[in-house]
Amino acid sequence: MSGIVVIFDFDKTIIDIDSDNWVVDELGATDMFNQLLTTMPWNTVMDKMMNELYLQGKSIGDIEDVLKRVPIHPRVVPAIKAAYALGCDLRVLSDANLFYIETILKHLGIRECFSEINTNPGFVDEEGKLRILPYHDFHTFSHGCNLCPPNMCKGKIIERIQTTLENKTIIYLGDGAGDFCPSLKLTKEDYMMPRKDFPVWELICKNGDLVQADVHEWADGEELERVLIQLITTIISMDENVVDNTNQLFDCKFETIGHKVLPKPLYVP
Repeated sequence: MSGIVVIFDFDKTIIDIDSDNWVVDELGATDMFNQLLTTMPWNTVMDKMMNELYLQGKSIGDIEDVLKRVPIHPRVVPAIKAAYALGCDLRVLSDANLFYIETILKHLGIRECFSEINTNPGFVDEEGKLRILPYHDFHTFSHGCNLCPPNMCKGKIIERIQTTLENKTIIYLGDGAGDFCPSLKLTKEDYMMPRKDFPVWELICKNGDLVQADVHEWADGEELERVLIQLITTIISMDENVVDNTNQLFDCKFETIGHKVLPKPLYVP
């Protein structure tokens, strides 16, 4: 492993659109979605929409077919495969849902590249209906972050991930306003890749002094691939130089020790 954890947002980062809007539009339910959105949180609306589509006779297969047609820049999959081949630990942190994300990643042939998917639960219930639930159950408690939607604070998830890492560098890629909170949790050893001219990029431009991580923007899948692979190879090279310098320092110290005090080596056949 390279010692690098790459965390991807999903909508408008891995894929080029919002997956919720894509499904709703492709299945002809845009007007109903827009009406419901004025009355309840987005995550709740999507669960309600799945029930309405089920009542209209739309099957799980219909939803899967729509997801498999999702637009994606042709350089994103190669970028993910290259990062994985370079030994990075790849993860998803998204306000979409597990059913959408796993369906698309499996279709693209890159599900195995990701060690972890952090997102809203999405599953098919016993009636054959897709359910979409909140990551944080805001009906019973609040995550307490005023930067994030009630169903998910990505910053808290980043903090949880950070507690499991030791001497690891994080590269975070995102586009939306919900990606600003996690960008504030990154350290000066980490890297933030906001999508240019998207909400998180605008927030970082306005509040740059709050972000400790090194910021590298990207505009499309081609730039995502170029910037990401350059960062990964640079970090790996820096880590290798640190190891080389440490070894050289050890060799210098070793040479100053009197050889007579060293025990003879024991050779094991």
